[in-house]
Amino acid sequence: MTRIGIAGLGFMAMTHLKAYAQLKNARIVALFNPSGKNLDGDFSRVAGNVGTNEPFRLSMEGIRTYTQFSEFLADGEIDVVDICAPTPSHPELAIAALRSGKHVLCEKPLARTSKIASSIVTAAGKASGFFMPAMCIRFWPEYAWLKEQIQNGRHGRVLAARFRRVTEPPGWGQHNFLNGSRSGGALLDLHIHDTDFIHYCFGKPERVYSSGYSKLSGAIDHVVTQYEYPSTIVSAEGTWAMTPGFGFNMSYTVVFENATVDFDIARGAEALKLFVAGKPAEIIELKQADGYVQELAYFLSCIEKNERPLRVTAQDALDAIVICEAEEESIRTREPAKISD
Repeated sequence: MTRIGIAGLGFMAMTHLKAYAQLKNARIVALFNPSGKNLDGDFSRVAGNVGTNEPFRLSMEGIRTYTQFSEFLADGEIDVVDICAPTPSHPELAIAALRSGKHVLCEKPLARTSKIASSIVTAAGKASGFFMPAMCIRFWPEYAWLKEQIQNGRHGRVLAARFRRVTEPPGWGQHNFLNGSRSGGALLDLHIHDTDFIHYCFGKPERVYSSGYSKLSGAIDHVVTQYEYPSTIVSAEGTWAMTPGFGFNMSYTVVFENATVDFDIARGAEALKLFVAGKPAEIIELKQADGYVQELAYFLSCIEKNERPLRVTAQDALDAIVICEAEEESIRTREPAKISD
């Protein structure tokens, strides 16, 4: 049984708590929030853009609460610190937790800038505990399935791939999300999911060419990017500038030499389809739990096996920020931007 302490108690913390509830080898033992908000376990007023948003209340039996992070870290019953706090606090919390010897899971983006994120990477490299960034799309069933199809070459090589993640403005945490100096706007907080997944599937692009604009946060709130690879066309769109009421959508279309795969979460049970010439369209049904459950299960299994997480690393999270910063540069200069090493 791995004992978890949650740092930060907003929508993402609630999402992680719901996921941990599905894992028999996880037990929540502590909560930390400097404001004291939600330390009673009542998340009924917390809502977000993924899931059903049913009222959630955590049973607080056996769970300790803290408003001071130093006291939280001193709790010897905590094996894993799960950081769900706003982006600007990630470096301080993650580095302190790593130095305390705890295992650390940290929500994305790792930090507001690549320079700051590199300090977390350095700390993770020196730590006795394991560190993993919570890049959940790598674990999302439909995306994990796509990664497998690309790797096994069953349908030939990828000729083109398009990813899309679009939503209305965040309805929660607006003092953070809609302050671009803190969140990085939709580019860094939302679109980074697809940037990271593209990097995961195809490696680091040579250059990016992006268009975008700011509408809400002062940072980039809508971005469309072409990622330059030698022989594959790859693009992605990300925004939280849709009109309120639009909701949330994520999708992709990937053209292989011998097949086309199309995913659109809006289609529900028929979200993932495989098209092969001469055959009727095949609906791919995946029975796994969602990406949050999968990523947490993976991290806990690494801890149990005493094996450092390799499916997503601190360096991967840093690379995703570096690529996003190149996208931001391209928007600013209206020219392609080279990816720095």
